[in-house]
Order: sequence, then C-alpha cells, then structure tokens
Amino acid sequence: MEEAQRRALRRARPRAVAELRVEPLWGLLEERGLFTRPMIEDLQSAGSRADQARQLLIDLETRGKQAFPLFLSILRDTEQCSLADVLLEASEHPSAVAPSQLQHLKPLQLELPGEKHKKGKCQGDRYFFFGGGVMQQGVSPGEQSPPLSHGPCAPQVYELRGDPCGYCLILNNVTFRQGSGLSTRVGSDVDCQKLQKRFQALCFQVLTRRDLTAQEIVLELQELARQDHSALDCCVVVILSHGCQTSHIQFPGGIYGTDGKPIPIEKIVNYFNGSQCPSLRGKPKLFFIQACGGEERDRGFVVDCDSPPDNAPGGSLESDATPFQAPPGNVDELDAVASLPTPSDILVSYSTFPGFVSWREALSGSWYVETLDSVLEQYASAPQLLSLSSQVAHIVSAKGTFKQIPGCFNFLRKKFFFMSK
Repeated sequence: MEEAQRRALRRARPRAVAELRVEPLWGLLEERGLFTRPMIEDLQSAGSRADQARQLLIDLETRGKQAFPLFLSILRDTEQCSLADVLLEASEHPSAVAPSQLQHLKPLQLELPGEKHKKGKCQGDRYFFFGGGVMQQGVSPGEQSPPLSHGPCAPQVYELRGDPCGYCLILNNVTFRQGSGLSTRVGSDVDCQKLQKRFQALCFQVLTRRDLTAQEIVLELQELARQDHSALDCCVVVILSHGCQTSHIQFPGGIYGTDGKPIPIEKIVNYFNGSQCPSLRGKPKLFFIQACGGEERDRGFVVDCDSPPDNAPGGSLESDATPFQAPPGNVDELDAVASLPTPSDILVSYSTFPGFVSWREALSGSWYVETLDSVLEQYASAPQLLSLSSQVAHIVSAKGTFKQIPGCFNFLRKKFFFMSK
C-alpha cells in the first residue's frame, strides 16, 4: 500500500470509527481476498463496532497494494459512499481532508476512567472527537488540551516493505562434542528445514549455520549485528540447541554451543539492541528459542473439561534439558550481567517456560517449531505476532503426557504483521 493511502486511512480513522458499518463488510472482505476467514474472526473479536472499525483500518494497511482500491469499492457496494469519497480525497490530496466533509459528523463521546453514568448523563469532564482532534467539554478553544488521537497512544504498526524485509539467522546445533555431556539433537534438522522454508516464504533472507561452538555462535551474532540493516525492516534470530538456566538480569535462560559452553539469552539479544546495532534502531528484532529452560518436567494439572488426547508417539520423545550451570568466565564475561539499555522493539519467544524442559521428537522435530511453522503457514499475514504466539502456546499446551507451554518476553512498541510472497 502506498504511503499516501496509509496516511489517508489514518487521517480518516476518527470518522470511520464513528460511522463505519462493519457488519455488511465481512462477507465482501473475504470474497475479494482482502482478509481470510480467521482474520475476519480476529477482527470481529476486537470488541464493539467502533473497536472493530478501528482494528480493520489498522490491519488494512498490511494487506498489500490493492487493499486500498478494493476497500473503496467495498464501501461503495455497501452504500457507504461518503466515507469512500473522504478516503479517496485524502489519498489524492494528502495535505488535509476538506473541513466540509467533516461538518455533519456527530461528536463521539470518550468517557474518562472513573466516570459513572446517572440517568443517561456523564458525570465529570467529557471529551469529543472532531476529525483528528479532541476538545474538552466546557473549555474554550484557546484552553483545550492537545489532541489525544495524535499522541503516543495512537495504534501503530511496524512497516515491512522490502523483499527481503530482513535477515533471518538460524543457528542449528545437532551434534555435540564428546566430553560436553550433551546428546545429539535428533530431529533438529527437521526443525531447521521447516523454518528455513517458512521464513523464506515470509520474505526474509535466510542464513543457516550448523553445529557451532559457543565462540562461533558469538562471532556469527556479532557479524550479523555489524551488518548494515538500514535498507531492511526487521531482523530474526532462531536458535535450535540444548538449553539451561543461567544467571540473568533481563532475559532468562541460556543455550549451549557444541563444546558444551553456555551463552545467556540476554547476551544474544543485547548484541542487537539500540546501542549495539544502530541500523536496527526502531525496527523489530525477533528471537525464537527452541531449547530447554531447565530440567523440570511438567505433568500438568487436572481440569474440569475433557483433556486433549495424548498424541505424542512413544519412544522417540527427547528433551533439550541440561542442569543449571553458572556461566564460566571465559565465555560469559561481564557484558552478560552488566547494566544495559532497556531493550525496545524486541520480542523473545521461548519454546517453554523458564526452568522446564522442551520436547522434541526424532521424526517430526520439536513440538514448538512444528507448531510455529504450522501456525505461520496458515495465519502469518493475518493476526499480529502476539496473537500468533498465543495460538502456538494453546496448541503446544495440549500435547503429550508431559506438558510444555511456550511464551514470550515482549518489548515491541507496535503491532507486528509478517509479509508473505
């Protein structure tokens, strides 16, 4: 979608939130290929009609070059021509929407926290939305507060435009050295192949590295962080290895090199923070960790509803767990525990809860990667990343006699949607 069209959607959002009739749109949005059925269901679950309208316009920005003209045609087909005219005018003349087009707009009340209704009237101050601004009731124009709709709370989306949109580095440790005390991770190559194909389909330039020592992993990460990402929009790091608990300040857990030496996750993440990797400042940095967070095995707890079937094949189930070890000084030096800038635009997705094992099968790979790949295949360009993560957690939590629950540490400032070819 062109930038002028994105700005038009954002500029008209207050009016659309107040006026847009979303119910007649759903069938046409699916029929004309703008949204899939799961995407529409996700929009319908956003809340009230106004919430659905707001989310629809936000998500529309991610739907490709034809999304804007298709949406205008759908508005006209559902007899919402005046709103279509406003959007078209705003896209062709980006400076402003004609004030005459906003005169008939009725004010939309915004109830502030703590307000209570009594006999249909709001007690306390009220605010009204007019176009893109906000005016407090009973306050003269010279005294009004700055427009709330243009503040830092306005919904935003990370923009992924390029192809490739970024690098995806996959570190796949399968065979560990003798003396490391770590077993061969049978099935990890299956995980690697799945994710390589998946992220290529999501417009990433994929780099794969196999069987690296701790020092080699560090060098690969530093090399990627030193790359010029100025023309790119995102960066992804995937690590498939044995894992453990480690001392940490920010992000828990660690992963092992093939030499049996651990690297804390927070050290890995901080190679890409705003201080260490300037060309990725303000851009999303995603980390997917398939490794154990510890040795504990979770047998779950009984719930009132029927439990899902135990679908884990017997005999081939392995974990990526090793005991807790304090990181040795020659691998994890002071930068792993030093005071670092607060990370922003970062999401770290873990295959399991800290302290617990992560399960892997010889033929189908790990539960986490198998599910992540399946969810991305079906829904990658639909719900935002956090919704996808919740779906992965829901599916993985239903597997096996032993239980596992993926989760993430989220420091993204905006909504994230994958691209797809």
